Amino acid sequence: MSLRQFLLLAFMGILLGAGAALVYRWVQEEQLPVPVEGPVERVPDFTINDLEGSPWRMEEWRGRVMVLNFWATWCPPCRKEMPLFVRLDEEFRNQGVLFVGIAIDDPQSVRDFVDTHGIEFPILLGQEKGVELARELGDRLGALPYTVVTDHKGRIILRRAGEMTERTLRPLLEKLTNSP
Repeated sequence: MSLRQFLLLAFMGILLGAGAALVYRWVQEEQLPVPVEGPVERVPDFTINDLEGSPWRMEEWRGRVMVLNFWATWCPPCRKEMPLFVRLDEEFRNQGVLFVGIAIDDPQSVRDFVDTHGIEFPILLGQEKGVELARELGDRLGALPYTVVTDHKGRIILRRAGEMTERTLRPLLEKLTNSP
């Protein structure tokens, strides 16, 4: 094989690899979030304490579109997606959307993070209960972040392990808040 043929093959390999990476990323971001199949169709009732130690019960939130996010302060993708949740919470709060964070983390680290980032939606301290709930909702590997979105009837519309993108979440929330 000549040097020219080798360089041509190497260049084609690089292009093929880069193209595959771009297609993979596009497919990941363009996933249609409905319909969802999984271990459960609805978020079961649960009670988990908030940062002040007060219990929060899932039944209190029925009738609202909900974005339930399992996260930790030590998790880089969790930290990266949190500003998106803060922005969308502010934008969709008056349309019946409720963001709820379930931290799998040290309480003081969570308090510091919430204060620093101006998070106004409920943050619960999940610990073992949170891990069990995430697993029950389909997070079999214990991945963080893990996000579940429900419609106003409590049906699970989206489950996603890994960082949530605005490109996925915003259109879904727009659709859910405009539907009867």
